[in-house]
Amino acid sequence: MRFMAMVRATRASEAGEMPSEKLLTEMGRFNEELVKAGVLLAGEGLHPSARGARIRYAGDQRTVIDGPFAETKELIAGFWLLQVASLEEAVEWLKRAPNPFDGIESEVEIRRVYEAEDFGAEFTPELQEQEAKLRAQMANQA
Repeated sequence: MRFMAMVRATRASEAGEMPSEKLLTEMGRFNEELVKAGVLLAGEGLHPSARGARIRYAGDQRTVIDGPFAETKELIAGFWLLQVASLEEAVEWLKRAPNPFDGIESEVEIRRVYEAEDFGAEFTPELQEQEAKLRAQMANQA
């Protein structure tokens, strides 16, 4: 099972404040543990929403909304993508992570990533084949 652990943004992260050397070192050690255990698929920090955009979809219309976005507590500042056996295992790993924001209160949300079998009959063999080809192409590009 794959799980995405999303680090919620703070005012500091939205202001573009960079983590301390101490925190970068702690995160590096934690990420190294994840890699050695074979559970880390990806992990990155994200630039503030002021440097981003949103696309709003309404039928065939697309509206681009430039950042920054007001609700900091709803924004993501970074993520880990983990492959583990259960939500409980993902929780145990993330409980060991350093606080993402140098001692201020912060939050990480963990959500399971959909797998092909979760989509049922609507995910036809043709669509599964297309998905497998795309994943193979992505793997070759990495």
